[in-house]
Amino acid sequence: MFRTPDFIRRITPVVDWGDYRQQEPVVYLTFDDGPIPEVTPWVLDLLKKYNAKATFFCLGKHVERYPALFRRLQAEGHRIGNHTYDHPDGWRTDNLTYYKNVIKSASVIDTDLFRPPYGRITPRQVRTLKKRYKIVLWSILSEDYDRKQTPEQCVANVTGKVRAGDILVFHDSIKAEPNLRGCLEPTLQYLQASGFRFPVL
Repeated sequence: MFRTPDFIRRITPVVDWGDYRQQEPVVYLTFDDGPIPEVTPWVLDLLKKYNAKATFFCLGKHVERYPALFRRLQAEGHRIGNHTYDHPDGWRTDNLTYYKNVIKSASVIDTDLFRPPYGRITPRQVRTLKKRYKIVLWSILSEDYDRKQTPEQCVANVTGKVRAGDILVFHDSIKAEPNLRGCLEPTLQYLQASGFRFPVL
């Protein structure tokens, strides 16, 4: 299911799924799991080519390892979100351990945005983390991380369903790299030709 149904977005307003009421031609590009030197610089160069801004939900461990790359994200006008320190699953991690993981990431990522890995977060975790963060999920998944998908399918996952106000998810990760390198530019071309703009969240 590449598009989050609108009724889910309406009944869970405490989490940002994108604005299904948006009339302006904007979409929000987001990238999870970076920054890493193998993929993120290429993404940044491509975004600059299309005059597009994005929100990068970063892992604390990668920010610690690649601080210069993290600074480049910020210097080029992109927004940063906390994606935990090392990608735990909120459904399978006890609450205290999960919060400590988020806090560890917060020590190197100063932001008011949070996206749970896999989109998995419990109601109790939401209640606790919303005191500090705007919790951001998505309305469209490219599924670039799925090796069963082709780059062409990833393009279609987005372009076949995109509407104003959508939050789109890509991944600047090794796992997603083969699909991302084949799908990101065609997707940006389509969106730009369709009149969409790309502000940060």
